[in-house]
Amino acid sequence: MSFLSTRRNSPHYKWWVLSCTSLGMLLATINSGTLIIALPDLERSLNTSLLELVWVILVYMIVSTVLVLTAGRLSDLFGRKTAYVVGFLIFSLASLGAGFAHTGTVLILWRVLQGVGGAFLFANSAALVTDAFPRKELGLAMGTNTMVAAVGLVIGPVLGGAFVAISWPWVFWFNVPLGILGAAWGLLVLEERSGRSTERGLDLLGTSTFVVGLTGLVLALSKGGLSGWGNWLVISGFTAAAILLPLFVLIERHGRSPMLDLALFEDRLFTAASATAFLNGLSRFALMFLFVFYFQGPQGKSPVLAGLELAPMAIGMLVASPLAGILADRHGSRGLAALGMLVSAIGLAGMTMLQAHTAYVWSALWLALVGIGSGMFNSPNTAAMMGSVPMHRRGIAAGARVMLQNTGAVISIAFVMAIVTAAVPKDVLFKIFSGLTSGLSADQLQPFISNMHLALWVLAGVSLLGAVISMLRPAHVRAVDEPVEHMPQAA
Repeated sequence: MSFLSTRRNSPHYKWWVLSCTSLGMLLATINSGTLIIALPDLERSLNTSLLELVWVILVYMIVSTVLVLTAGRLSDLFGRKTAYVVGFLIFSLASLGAGFAHTGTVLILWRVLQGVGGAFLFANSAALVTDAFPRKELGLAMGTNTMVAAVGLVIGPVLGGAFVAISWPWVFWFNVPLGILGAAWGLLVLEERSGRSTERGLDLLGTSTFVVGLTGLVLALSKGGLSGWGNWLVISGFTAAAILLPLFVLIERHGRSPMLDLALFEDRLFTAASATAFLNGLSRFALMFLFVFYFQGPQGKSPVLAGLELAPMAIGMLVASPLAGILADRHGSRGLAALGMLVSAIGLAGMTMLQAHTAYVWSALWLALVGIGSGMFNSPNTAAMMGSVPMHRRGIAAGARVMLQNTGAVISIAFVMAIVTAAVPKDVLFKIFSGLTSGLSADQLQPFISNMHLALWVLAGVSLLGAVISMLRPAHVRAVDEPVEHMPQAA
């Protein structure tokens, strides 16, 4: 029991939990924004290759994605409070080390450790909130977490620009006090309120199969556009993915303690909401990555100004998320989730009208629209997913949600990278991705802009598919205390 009055029936405990998980969301999203805005400066300062630069982002996402289910299983076994606090501490240690990296390779290794800490934070945030809040307030709680994430997305790029002006290591070092604060706050306010899973063991075979398969896929996508699709490493990566990812599903189906509990997907609501979470990550996540280089490259903006110009997407999420959460609590989540994906698709399609020197007002409009759509989708969809599973399975369910969404996000960046870099001269790519485009003509920039448009059309189509799937899922979720045996079966 903490020193605060957090008895099981206390009306205040849920707000203490929300404050702690919101701090975790703030840390994760600020870190993402600050690092992305600093990528051109990192390339110049560490003399990295373009592929290394992309993998500074991707390796963290792959590790946190693959380990999030293992982290969810560990939290179900040993307690979510412990896992959440450990996540903060690992993240802080890795951030400290990353700031001292002197090469791109060393930085990537520290980002691997950051991903381990991130996995524990991601796996437990939604589960802690779902344990603490009643069903009728769950949408509001998820919307608040999403709103805080949006605040982090607003602040992150601006802070990143400011930190780069001082020195790039501060992009990582600022995480350290936030992480220590989060660990201390979690120790003080969180309680172990979940039932413990009786299943023991970790799925090391499934975990290793998935990490090698996903890494092979992402490596092949990210390198293919740069080195050609006939490169031996690209072919090897696609081959590994084609063999190991289906094998992963087979292992999970027959394993004694599977990393991904496929029984969760017998619930039609959970299955459909999981699919749309994957598609949302696939359609939206690469946008910030893409627009950092669009603003600092063809548009020639400084890191600080580029950070400010990314803000409309996060502000759209900030406005839409809590409102969508409240509406979902009152009227259900299916229509809101579908409408959110549709709005995002419209925004993504609108971005295909942007050119190298288009006035910023148009970028702001389309970014805001995508942010509004994402805010409308995220909190209702998450609340529906987490509310469809029993309490003692929420750790692994939260892990499954994050794994699917982050898998979509990882593939999104690698896929967009493959399209954007294809058939663009290497010297032009270097200048664009380093933010050094002065002297490039409109004709030299046009291949990059054309490829960006193609990528955006594909992402818009993915978001539209997500809207269709959202409308096809069940309209209501079961009651919180309904036995798991009564979960609706897949058609």
